[in-house]
Amino acid sequence: MTYRSDDDNLVPELRMRVDDDDGNGGDSGGVNNKIGYMRLRGEDGVEEDEDEGVGKPGSGFFCWRWRWCVVWYWVKLAALFACLGGLGFVVLKWVGPYFMDKQIIPIINWETTTFSTPVLALLVFFSVAFFPTLLLPSSPSMWVAGMTFGYGYGFLLIIVSITAGISLPFCIGSLFLHRIQGWFDKYPKQASILRAAGEGNWFHQFRSVALIRISPFPYILYNYCAVATHVKYGPYLMGSLVGMLPEIFVTLYTGALIQTLADASQEEHHLSASQIAFNVLGFCFTAATTVFFTLYAKRRLKALQDEPLLA
Repeated sequence: MTYRSDDDNLVPELRMRVDDDDGNGGDSGGVNNKIGYMRLRGEDGVEEDEDEGVGKPGSGFFCWRWRWCVVWYWVKLAALFACLGGLGFVVLKWVGPYFMDKQIIPIINWETTTFSTPVLALLVFFSVAFFPTLLLPSSPSMWVAGMTFGYGYGFLLIIVSITAGISLPFCIGSLFLHRIQGWFDKYPKQASILRAAGEGNWFHQFRSVALIRISPFPYILYNYCAVATHVKYGPYLMGSLVGMLPEIFVTLYTGALIQTLADASQEEHHLSASQIAFNVLGFCFTAATTVFFTLYAKRRLKALQDEPLLA
């Protein structure tokens, strides 16, 4: 209930009730009555107790609203995964085969007729090992490894290649140490996370490097910046290999998926329902896992900056 004040403004009515311990009004208790408490009630139906100081809803509206927010969150999450699944189905069913016929299959045919398997292995090794040193992306070469060698041999080939690919820039980066330090001074906020990786003991450095590799920080750029953080080579190498495992599996899966679609298109038959479902679920799982690890790495990197360091 409201009323209008003298300046023509709406003012909520404030009701006050003073009770003693026996529940009687404050004006009927006499001299020996104890001091009561006051309970204030506003327009929103929330009563505030002087003893507790916390507003209590007069009804279950707030509880109902909280439950509705939780349900709406899961509805949006389910809708998101449904859209991703539908998009993956459309890509695998129509867009993928068309793109395979026009672009991928001609490249695969040229690759298989021009190079033998040992030569392809050498090309993948040198491209993954030396492209990062030249600031060039090496993901297409990892796709070729997944297409040609599968998960087992492809994983071994990429691990060996990445070991060389992250070691060469680490050694060469010492030649540009002053330039990298100048970049750190120019962007102190971005550089603070990288500098944290060079502090603490062996495990702290290993964990920090692994999280940086999982995070969206550019892979090629960190290869050169790592030496300026004074991180040791051992934790840098092991942290890089562990942190890059999700990316390696994603690229191998992408290459194997491309090969599957190319084979289906060359043989002029459509994928079965089970194959489509398996590929769609694999694509959704891969995307969700990548997003999860990326967000987790970003949150942990912020937490590591505040942790006390051990010598």
